Amino acid sequence: MKSMPLEGLRVLEMGTLIAGPFCGRLLAEFGAEVIKIETPGEGDPLRKWRKLHEGTSLWWYAQARNKKSVTVNLREKEGQEIVRKLALGADIIVENFRPGTLEKWNLGYEALAEANPKLIMVRLSGYGQSGPYKDRVGFGAIGESMGGMRYITGYPDRAPVRVGISIGDSLAAMYGAMGALMALHQRHKSGRGQMVDVALYEAVFSMMESMLPEFGMTGFVRERSGASLPGIVPSNTYLCGDGQYVVIGANGDSIFKRMMLAIGRSDLANDPALADNAGRTIHTEKLDTAIGQWTGANNLDHVLAVLDKADVPAGRIYSIADIVSDLQYQARGMIEKHKLGDNCEMSAEVWLPGIVPKLSDTPGGTKWVGPKLGQHTAAVLNAIGYDNAALADLKQRGII
Repeated sequence: MKSMPLEGLRVLEMGTLIAGPFCGRLLAEFGAEVIKIETPGEGDPLRKWRKLHEGTSLWWYAQARNKKSVTVNLREKEGQEIVRKLALGADIIVENFRPGTLEKWNLGYEALAEANPKLIMVRLSGYGQSGPYKDRVGFGAIGESMGGMRYITGYPDRAPVRVGISIGDSLAAMYGAMGALMALHQRHKSGRGQMVDVALYEAVFSMMESMLPEFGMTGFVRERSGASLPGIVPSNTYLCGDGQYVVIGANGDSIFKRMMLAIGRSDLANDPALADNAGRTIHTEKLDTAIGQWTGANNLDHVLAVLDKADVPAGRIYSIADIVSDLQYQARGMIEKHKLGDNCEMSAEVWLPGIVPKLSDTPGGTKWVGPKLGQHTAAVLNAIGYDNAALADLKQRGII
């Protein structure tokens, strides 16, 4: 395997479930040594979420790939001392505890940075490290709601719905990873680390495109609009004659004209009132009806063939079964297959999503899948001065 861009970077991950661990995963996928701190005997609750294989979550193998699992009881003073020693040699700490928790254990940024001024700490929480809500419990679902995403998701005559994944946590994690690398770049100039404060609701809010400037200037409140994208026409989901759906984004002026000619509607293609998006927005219902009539009279494969020939962006809505059989996914290595255990002939196979983004010279990669609980405790703690006798004593007393 080629060298990875973050090799030589040591990350201490203290957090559970999604936001913090996904941030750590992103860094681990590109070569950082990520030491994940887990509670002895329990581990990250994600180990038991969703579908399990022999007692371990299949999700875990992806979320914890390339990480080292070290068990430490953070509620015990000796466990806290272990973390302080590990922090001395760390470049980045990623944590998603409730604000104030680490400070209670004397593991907050100020305390750790005093001993290691180069330390960067990424702090992910529901509401951030400041403000009147900072002490509230905040999960991704709440961040998605407060950030504006839930309000505009779904149909106007029904209750708001959620995206089928923990998108709020994942967005915050991506900002956390990006912030860590920004702080690392600044450290190259200043020699000092800093704190990266990511609030889940702010990560979601930053994705809300034109909602704030439109409200600020005109008082416009965007509402739920189903599968369409308001003010960008045509961009919608249409039913085909075989009962399948096609997503079409023909909102560019030249693309719109090509599509109308391709579906036999030269009258719409050449109508001056529809030549730009502003005009088409006025006639959204008319255009959606025309497109829907055409898709409804044809099967999905025919619709896609016609639109592809006309260079109109369109696609089917993929299930996971569609994804794993798709040639594009396969060609770009987005379906990875890894054996679990040492005996490859007898071991089960776990499929993981490929690494994103793809770097031409120093790509990321999967060195190993999510580890067993405490798999790396001895090796990591040996390296900071704990001999085997000390480790046996700490283990017996529930510290590791």
